[in-house]
Amino acid sequence: MSAANEDVVASITRLRLKFPGEQELLFHNMSLSVRKGEKLLLLGPSGCGKSTLLQVLSGLIPRTIEVPMKYDAAVIPSLSGIVFQDPDTQFCMSYVDEELAFVLENKQVPREQMPSRIRELLMQVGLSTDDIHLPIASMSQGMKQRLAIASVLAMEPEVLFLDEPTALLDEEGTTQVWDTIRNISADQTLVIVEHKINEIVQDVDRIVVLSDQGEMIADGRAEEVFHVHRQALSEYGVWYPGIWDESSSPRWRESVTQQKDGGHTDSPSTSAPTTDLLELEHFSGLRGLSTVIYVEQAQVKPGDWIGVVGENGAGKSSLLLSMMRLLHTQGRYCVCGAEAGNTEQLAERIGFAFQNPELQFVANTVRRELEYSLPKSLFTAEQCRERVDRMLIQFGLERLDERHPYQLSLGQKRRLSIATAMIREPEVLLLDEPTFGQDARNTFVMLDMLEQLRAAGTAIVMVTHDPEIVRRYCTDIWRIQKGELQYEPVLSPS
Repeated sequence: MSAANEDVVASITRLRLKFPGEQELLFHNMSLSVRKGEKLLLLGPSGCGKSTLLQVLSGLIPRTIEVPMKYDAAVIPSLSGIVFQDPDTQFCMSYVDEELAFVLENKQVPREQMPSRIRELLMQVGLSTDDIHLPIASMSQGMKQRLAIASVLAMEPEVLFLDEPTALLDEEGTTQVWDTIRNISADQTLVIVEHKINEIVQDVDRIVVLSDQGEMIADGRAEEVFHVHRQALSEYGVWYPGIWDESSSPRWRESVTQQKDGGHTDSPSTSAPTTDLLELEHFSGLRGLSTVIYVEQAQVKPGDWIGVVGENGAGKSSLLLSMMRLLHTQGRYCVCGAEAGNTEQLAERIGFAFQNPELQFVANTVRRELEYSLPKSLFTAEQCRERVDRMLIQFGLERLDERHPYQLSLGQKRRLSIATAMIREPEVLLLDEPTFGQDARNTFVMLDMLEQLRAAGTAIVMVTHDPEIVRRYCTDIWRIQKGELQYEPVLSPS
């Protein structure tokens, strides 16, 4: 092996990979290598194979996950650590100290050394707590993600693989996690898959961009990739600095700005007064005996686009679950002037998308999942087929219609869950983080569709951590702080 090759800690040469049941290869002769100490960022549209490539480089495929694949040569790290998008899928134990002790025990660290080593790891990721026997369930998403990083660091990995570790985090949590990674990774080899690139783009040595067919279309330093390949990035829907200003439609910005400033638009929300679609007064959502969200008073009108914002763990998802009566509730809650019914009755007027899309899938194929959302008593077979076909095309799922929903990428699952909520064109949409894990192209398509529904009178209540969506689209902001709804002024985009 040459001196240059001795620096390579992870590589794959001429990779060919195909998931069972698929007609086409995901990768066809893909080659990629990572050098010791390198910080590599993988970009590409949703579903192009970024996470799969990361799992191949780490050895997770095929050592743990069996997938048909061939390659000419490979260098797999002797010990790699992976941090996933959702930290809850990563934990084995219920308490902080037990989670870290589980790793240390597998490394045969003596028991008497564990408490000091656990505190050292927690301090390393910025989690200083007097009680290390803390229930993981009581932690915010940002804290959980830092704990996940600590558990991976305890393994002393040769390469650290990060698969969208901030996808579910607010701005503060995102900053905390990347600050943590920055502090511990001076000499660490990093391979990162991420859509939210603003926090990290200045810290990576190299960017590799994949097309929607899993082909490498760019490989170089950030300034080169974003300048030379800007047109290709835009074509494939890859996030890059400045894309919001280049891609936002003037129609959206003008109509929302006029609405915020009190000007006239064609939106029902700015025409003559209409009956509130939803009314909440002294309304509470409870988990067990504990109140997790309280609303003193709130209304939702036709054509509203309400952005629900706040820190992780503040109660945003609990608000939407309560509005669907998926949590026990107390207080006044009316829909179109009448007392709100149960969840099944609410579903006749309200479309809902969970934060975790897998929680709402009930069918064995993507097509049947969409068909399930269209009651046969309201739609003919032809109407169902036309609506399903249209949604498949609009959400970029037309080639995946016979795939099981669980076999989709995270971004594809998210789009399917939003499509099931939108397909009936309900009066109200409750959406919990609809754009997380999405590439730029699918984000803008989704926002365009939502704006069309809003302009036609649909009210949207959306939990989001994306300040650009709030700034450019929302007509109102509901900020959740410590389990209570507070209103906040909406500023027009500059």
